[in-house]
Amino acid sequence: MQRRDLLKLGVLGAVSTKTSAVTQSALTGLVLDPGFTEHHIMPQHPESPARYERLLDELEVTELLSKVTLLKPKSNIEAELLLVHSATHIASIKRHDAKAHQIAMLATGGVLVAVDAVCKGLLDNAFCASRPPGHHATNTGKEEGFCYYNHVAIAARYAQKRYGLKRILIVDWDYHHGNGTEWAFYHDPSVLFFSTHDAEAYPGTGLPDKTGTGDGRGFNINVHLPCGAGDEDILAAFEEKLLPAVASFKPELILISAGFDSREDDLLGCYKITDQGFIQLTEMMMQLAKQYCDGKLISVLEGGYNLTGNAKAGAAHLETLLKII
Repeated sequence: MQRRDLLKLGVLGAVSTKTSAVTQSALTGLVLDPGFTEHHIMPQHPESPARYERLLDELEVTELLSKVTLLKPKSNIEAELLLVHSATHIASIKRHDAKAHQIAMLATGGVLVAVDAVCKGLLDNAFCASRPPGHHATNTGKEEGFCYYNHVAIAARYAQKRYGLKRILIVDWDYHHGNGTEWAFYHDPSVLFFSTHDAEAYPGTGLPDKTGTGDGRGFNINVHLPCGAGDEDILAAFEEKLLPAVASFKPELILISAGFDSREDDLLGCYKITDQGFIQLTEMMMQLAKQYCDGKLISVLEGGYNLTGNAKAGAAHLETLLKII
């Protein structure tokens, strides 16, 4: 199928030509929408429409588009933004940049349709190839770190409200700390937030001693990895810090802030994580999902500013999601 035909398909469009009985592939969803190209903070800004376009090209070249089920973002989800963000924040974003509001809300809608598909058992997992990112967004009324609305945080609250889930794990492997996600759940024991990042980079948060407060103490896990960290470093952090916490927490759904600016040669990061490293991280998350939540896993694109690197890492991640673990 041509790209224009794929993008016309609606929710759970019949993109997949596989059957798990024949190919032993997972039923994997992919959120795409041409609207993701319609926002750009300014010319030459690294968070550009080309991030989406190059990733989509890579998925076509690798023929991954023929193996997934296409998901089209939910519309009319402004009420769901209020699960995390204030009406004042939303009004300010809309007033200062109506296009950014529209496209960021489209990205949130993509994550919510993935939650519906996975939580209803229609799909095993899903990857949201959306932009702009969201994990820095709080309630300041303005763009923060290229983010406007916190897609994974909204998705977690939506899953709790719509599907009655009690325990949700959010994993963030972006080079930058997901301060907005930490903010959303810092007091909350129903969401375990785990983030590896360079605490010396933007936004300058994410120190290991920030573990949550009140009932949420111990449910916020920050791991600082210094500039130059590679596959062994991040995998060790996941094995030593995340796995014991998950064994105790026993999540019912896993959400991933899949930032590929932690990949080698990124414009805004200085890690040396390879595509093989992301494959191993994805496999680890899929194993946890299989063990604790019947495979339910949804990932959302966050950072990633080397166009080729972001595309290749995203494709490697999606190809791994298609495996039977």
